[in-house]
Parts: sequence; C-alpha cells; structure tokens
Amino acid sequence: MPVTIAAMTGPDLAKQLFHAFENNDLERARECCAENFRGSQNGGPEMDRDRLLQFTGVVNAVVPDFRYEEAIRSATETGFVEEHRVRGTLPDGGQIDLMVCVVGEVSDGKITVLREYVDTAAAAGLMKALSSA
Repeated sequence: MPVTIAAMTGPDLAKQLFHAFENNDLERARECCAENFRGSQNGGPEMDRDRLLQFTGVVNAVVPDFRYEEAIRSATETGFVEEHRVRGTLPDGGQIDLMVCVVGEVSDGKITVLREYVDTAAAAGLMKALSSA
C-alpha cells in the first residue's frame, strides 16, 4: 500500500517532490506543496506554488533529460535539507552540472517553504536557455 503524502517525513516528502519535478509530474508536485507555498532561489523574489510548477514545466521542456543525482537528504526540526546535483543537456548540447542546496519547511504533511541555493555562474547556461524559452 503506497504511503500518502500527509504521512511522509520531511526527507521522504523532498524525495517525492524532486522525483515529481524530474518526471514533470506537476500534479504530484502540487500534492507535495501546501496551498500557501512560498519558494525562492538564492534569496530572490518569492514564487507561489503555481509559479513553481510553471517554472518546473519550462525547465523540463528546455532540458528533456533534466535529473537530480547524488541526493543527500536530512531531516530538520521544521522539515528537511537536501543537497543534490542537477544534470541534463541544454538545447545547444552543453551540459548542466550544478550543486544545489534546498532548505524545506513542512507543516501538516505539506511543503510550505523551499529555499534553493545554487551557484549562479555555474547555472548561466541553464538561465540563458530558460530566457530563450
């Protein structure tokens, strides 16, 4: 019997969310996130759940082999921390290989906050491809 989202720990919920992102399963990703979800990248402007899902869809369209590798997940008092590599092939044939750290907060079995930190210089190729999409 599958475990419901509401019964998952922070690290298990993170695993489900990033698996959904990787597979462009936006409905599953929506199930992982609270209605009042807020996310940010490198302390930038906040995005709500719908904006996060839209962004994920664009990334998957631009990088069809988008994936997370070498994930290390840890529980925290309020949710989880995950470090992982983001890999994939850009439209120009270049490769993405980014180290990313994500801090998540969980409440009532849903992710309420994601704060993602990534080296913007290393992400330049991805950002260029996304701006052209």
